[in-house]
Amino acid sequence: MKKILSIGVLAFILYGCGPANTGELTGVPGRNSFQEPTPLGMVFIPMGSFTLGSNDQDVAWSINAPTKTVSVEAFWMDQTEITNNQYRQFVYYVRDSIARRLLGEINEDFLITEDYYGNPLDPPVINWETPIDLEDEEQKEVLNSMYYSKDDELFGRKEIDTRKLFYEYYWIDIKQAALKRNRYNYETLSYDQGEVINSLGERVKVDNRQSFIMRDKVNVYPDTLCWVSDFTYAFNEPYTNSYFWHPAFDNYPVVGVTWKQATAFCIWRTQLLNKYLKAEGLSVQDFRLPTEAEWEYAARGDLNHSMYPWGGPYTRNIEGCFLANFKPLRGNYVDDGGLIPIPVGTYEPNDYGLYDMAGNVAEWTANAYDESAYSFVHDMNPDYKYNAKPSDLPALKRKVVRGGSWKDISYFLQVGTRTYEYQDSAKSYIGFRCVRSYLGAK
Repeated sequence: MKKILSIGVLAFILYGCGPANTGELTGVPGRNSFQEPTPLGMVFIPMGSFTLGSNDQDVAWSINAPTKTVSVEAFWMDQTEITNNQYRQFVYYVRDSIARRLLGEINEDFLITEDYYGNPLDPPVINWETPIDLEDEEQKEVLNSMYYSKDDELFGRKEIDTRKLFYEYYWIDIKQAALKRNRYNYETLSYDQGEVINSLGERVKVDNRQSFIMRDKVNVYPDTLCWVSDFTYAFNEPYTNSYFWHPAFDNYPVVGVTWKQATAFCIWRTQLLNKYLKAEGLSVQDFRLPTEAEWEYAARGDLNHSMYPWGGPYTRNIEGCFLANFKPLRGNYVDDGGLIPIPVGTYEPNDYGLYDMAGNVAEWTANAYDESAYSFVHDMNPDYKYNAKPSDLPALKRKVVRGGSWKDISYFLQVGTRTYEYQDSAKSYIGFRCVRSYLGAK
């Protein structure tokens, strides 16, 4: 039976085993210094303070972005939006993991069912080392269940049934764990007063630390039909057929992903990196969507009162060329060089080295949308989140979207403009990028 090696180091500092005791406070010996390397494809955003909110007239009279001075911690941010090819790696992982779990039902070599000490793993861990033999008739029969049935096939093409590509993910709800009523009671040695709302919207008693683990499951395949459903009386069928899968669009920003899909991608990306880091004995890192304040701070590029990421109040440079991919003039989409999204990094970056913080595709943030959020969020690392329950009203499922897109007018490209979309909606003009907190202060 397959076993997994659980690596753990337990160090006992005993009296007399380390350096000579001088009676002075010296700290725990043997701690290595840490210098965080630059993550691949990310740029460093230093900590700073800025004026959050609009820098121009509120032409839409939305009254949702009053100015407020806030400060944010340093973080890393993806230099560009997540591309089709990067997101496809996520889709392939989900496809392959489902295949191996199915094969594990007939051959336990595809799953690791016990840890190093012989304790059962529930659920079992996928064993990526066992090769799949496509010549084996039994394995082929099992994998056939992942394809469309004869009734669902189009023109006899054998294709993966994307409706089955579900990714189950977990996260720890730190905010609920931090509530006073949910703290561990050292007098009764229990969580006697604790209650949490789980991911199903149910109020349950806190039994142990695992009660704060939230679970969700989401289909990871982008909604390619959004290209048609987003626009009436428009011929966009070629984008539905090709935009996500054709190699010509590999370096274009992924679209048609919901807020929940983007969140799941961040958790998968975290696990992808941490599997390597743990094997190397390095520290764990978490990817996530940026908060609204982090996004605006990064988009400004250390230019506190500018309307756009490039610093000026205009959408053209001194030579008369547009500085982003959006809907200029009276619907002349192509005058800026693109009809739909264009390859990431086409236009010049802002002063932080970030591309497409205005235009191309709008971007999901981590925050829930509330018109009055700026009036109650903290001025240090502002953050407003709400884990919407399935039974909640649509207004509670709104998430902040920033940056404007290829189909938006310039107002939505301004760094202070706020808008929203529903967390379970997929649009042809919304993508995302990831951030990662910086370890230390800088």
